[in-house]
Amino acid sequence: MDRGGAGISWKHTTSGHDYKRPDDHAGASGSGQYRYAPVRQVNVPRPYLRKHNECHPASDACSANHTSGHSIKPVHGFHALITPEKMAWLVRLSARYGDHYDGKTHSQFACSIKQYTSGAKRLLNQSEQCQLIPLLHDFKVTPGWTWRSLITMLHSFTSAGVLTPHKYMNKEDRETQAALLSNLLDTVIHKCNQKPETRDIDAQGTTNLLWALAKLVNNGLELEKTPKLKEAVAALLPRVKTKAESKAEKDHFKPQEIASLLWAMAKLVDNGLELKKTAQLKEAVVALLPQVKTKAESKAEKDHFDAQHIANLLWAVAKLVDNGLEWEKTTNFKEALAALLPQVKKKAEAKAEKDRFKTQEVANLYWAMAKLVDNGLALEKTPKLKEAVVALLPHLKAKAQSKEEKDNFIPQYISNLLWALAKLIDNGLELEKTPKLKEAVAALLPKVKNKAESKEDKDHFMPQHITNLLWAVAKMVDNGLELNKTAKLREAVAALLPHVKIKAESKEEKDHFMPQHISNLLWAMAKLVDNGLELTKTAKLQAALVALLPQVKIKAESKEEKDHFKSQAVANLLWALAKLMDNGLGNKPKLNEVVAALLPQVKTKAESKKEKDHFNTQGSINLLWALATLMNDGLVLEKTAKLKEVVSVLLYHVKTKAESKEERDDFNTPGTINLLWAMAKLGEAIELNMVQSMFDFLVDRISKNPQLSQQNISMSLWGVMVFCARFYLDSGSNDKHSLEKHIGELFSCLVNTPPGNIQVQSVIAMAASWLGRACPVVPHYQTDISELQSTFRDQLQSSLPLLKIEEEKSLNSLPPVDLLLPDYNTVIDVQGPFHYVSADFKTRNGSTLLKIALLQKLGFEFIEIPVNELDNQESMKTVIEQIKSKLAILPEAHGPVSLNSSEWAADEAYFTADDGGQFSDDCYFTAEEYLEEQIKKPKKRKRKRKKPAKTAAC
Repeated sequence: MDRGGAGISWKHTTSGHDYKRPDDHAGASGSGQYRYAPVRQVNVPRPYLRKHNECHPASDACSANHTSGHSIKPVHGFHALITPEKMAWLVRLSARYGDHYDGKTHSQFACSIKQYTSGAKRLLNQSEQCQLIPLLHDFKVTPGWTWRSLITMLHSFTSAGVLTPHKYMNKEDRETQAALLSNLLDTVIHKCNQKPETRDIDAQGTTNLLWALAKLVNNGLELEKTPKLKEAVAALLPRVKTKAESKAEKDHFKPQEIASLLWAMAKLVDNGLELKKTAQLKEAVVALLPQVKTKAESKAEKDHFDAQHIANLLWAVAKLVDNGLEWEKTTNFKEALAALLPQVKKKAEAKAEKDRFKTQEVANLYWAMAKLVDNGLALEKTPKLKEAVVALLPHLKAKAQSKEEKDNFIPQYISNLLWALAKLIDNGLELEKTPKLKEAVAALLPKVKNKAESKEDKDHFMPQHITNLLWAVAKMVDNGLELNKTAKLREAVAALLPHVKIKAESKEEKDHFMPQHISNLLWAMAKLVDNGLELTKTAKLQAALVALLPQVKIKAESKEEKDHFKSQAVANLLWALAKLMDNGLGNKPKLNEVVAALLPQVKTKAESKKEKDHFNTQGSINLLWALATLMNDGLVLEKTAKLKEVVSVLLYHVKTKAESKEERDDFNTPGTINLLWAMAKLGEAIELNMVQSMFDFLVDRISKNPQLSQQNISMSLWGVMVFCARFYLDSGSNDKHSLEKHIGELFSCLVNTPPGNIQVQSVIAMAASWLGRACPVVPHYQTDISELQSTFRDQLQSSLPLLKIEEEKSLNSLPPVDLLLPDYNTVIDVQGPFHYVSADFKTRNGSTLLKIALLQKLGFEFIEIPVNELDNQESMKTVIEQIKSKLAILPEAHGPVSLNSSEWAADEAYFTADDGGQFSDDCYFTAEEYLEEQIKKPKKRKRKRKKPAKTAAC
């Protein structure tokens, strides 16, 4: 996503990179079966042999799960393994010898169960568990059991799934299962804590035991709810450290064991074992890292890591780093990694089949390398990492195109691979300079479409997969992969979007998107739209968005901590909503509700004292940009006060960072321009005194970049003019503000660029008017006369037949005004909701304020009539009478105002309200005020100069 992932830090993915099939590979990653090195065929007691030689049919429970053509000999059928006679004999044997019993026969029984599941290539199913668990009620593990018997029992039962809680298991079976596990763990803890140390605790046994404990957790046993499991891990970890640091050869870990141990520790951390609170864990990891380096650099074949070990090791170190292991501060981490990465390249380029990585291993490797980069390992500064990434690409492409490998690409691998490639691209792996990367992506995309359109359950993507895939596609597009020229990309997106809708509307908890997923999905959709995916022509996209919006509101209003959005997610959500609305989503009621639900989250996080809740500089800028864009596109909020509170808190945050020498570098040029534009656009929703100290810093930062695009110069110039206009209106005088020097500088830059669109031409015209210069362009403005404006004009003309009225007139190349009364140098604008922040008809936005100031500087009186004051005939008549009253005390113009004059008629610029019933800053008129004016108005009266009005900065 990412987190997305996101993107987005967007945790944009989980790995799921353990090997789950219980085959006979001796790997410690979870895909392998662990055998004790010297485990021999045992001498089985006579009763066991007699029964063993009888013919037993395979159980139905077993055969029902076998693949076609696969059979298990009847003698190995499940029923044959758990006959009452065998189970009774095991109980009698344990009772007979008591604490002197070594547990050997019980461990052999456990091995037989594991061998059965290995043959079936699956764990015990529910039916088989229900048959076996009650028979284990009287199993007792005593201190007399040898270390080997204890580990064999725990490892075998874990591998077979005997100790894995089943969803539909009854209470009695759960209690029996828990009692057996507790008994086993008690014995492990007892042996680990013995003084002096038990001699038979060897390297392989330590490895197998830690693997088994990790596998239990990975199979669903909750670490926090099983304190003995946690205690057993804590007792075992010092043994790992001791063995790793030992100089005695018998204590040395083999390559497979090193991989297994690090995999196990990573799995435990990934399932809730806190790295920072478990000192023994970090010590064990640090002790193992030199072993990784030594084995990876060894020339002796017995020391070599095979392909699976390499994949597991990189996955493990990446998972540990992703869960808090500070790699830069961890002794021997860089050295171990530097030794491992060439092994990846070597195996990827190997011609021998045994050395090649399997599909799952390729997915794990890419995931691991992407995670390391995502956690600060610079791709450009780590050439070995880049070489490993590139070396694997042909391997990935070949597997993705191979028909034999088709079934090996399960949804999780596809999701992880595309997520990883997108993350690497986002961190410096250039698409254009890495043709093999494009080829690998092109080979993977059809698999997304095929899985998304498949009707088989095994092919379905989970919510996280869908999120990661859309995040990955959006990231690639954002980094140069052209959406409109990549048909496979568009098809993959089109296939995924219906799944977003289905999951978002599902009532099943397993289908629900988590807060991070929702944030990454909306971010991804916004990025795709921003890069050419037409929202109004993509029904699937619109349907997905409509289904997701209620989820945002539900999570934002939830009181449960698991539903809360993180700071970055909140920033991404509002940015995405603004982008989507700006590209045609429309002002939907649901959107208003979603934004209203998110605003308190912004305020809470911005005011939080917890460092983790704070928005970074870019996050704060994105939020202000998003809010300004949403308001500019017509989003209506019931309470503008809430918006002002949020804006105020965010601005304080930004101001603090701008004034900090340490954090000033966080203001990049695009972000600074967006910030200036947003503050200007929000108009009176911002108090000028709050942001005044930032202006010089922001504008200087923009001016220092000589490579600004035409759009960036135009946005910057417009933003500076808005604030100059605000100072002008606020002061009521023609005194120049220090910011005005930047208008000339930016104007010179802008006029030297090629002719732009109407927006750019309009900014040039406004700047030329402000500076009193000839306009170098002739903007062609589109005019749109509303029915209400037309009705108002007709009624005004009817009341004053001799009054000359011009409509939609452009003055001095500025955007046209609604009505011009040339005889009085007066402009009348009927202001619709788009002239105000959140359409509240009170808080004027930056565009409105700039227009007023420009016309005042030209010497025009400006009458602003909010459209809600013309909603009926009676109110319209009242407004017209007030205009008549105002015109009665205005002198007629004796010729046009000189447009090139250096003296601007500021005194005649704008009407202010007083008790005499004159126009207010917002031009709100009432009949009562008008009547009061008629009663109290003196025969002759001097116009009062406008009193400076306090305005709120954007």
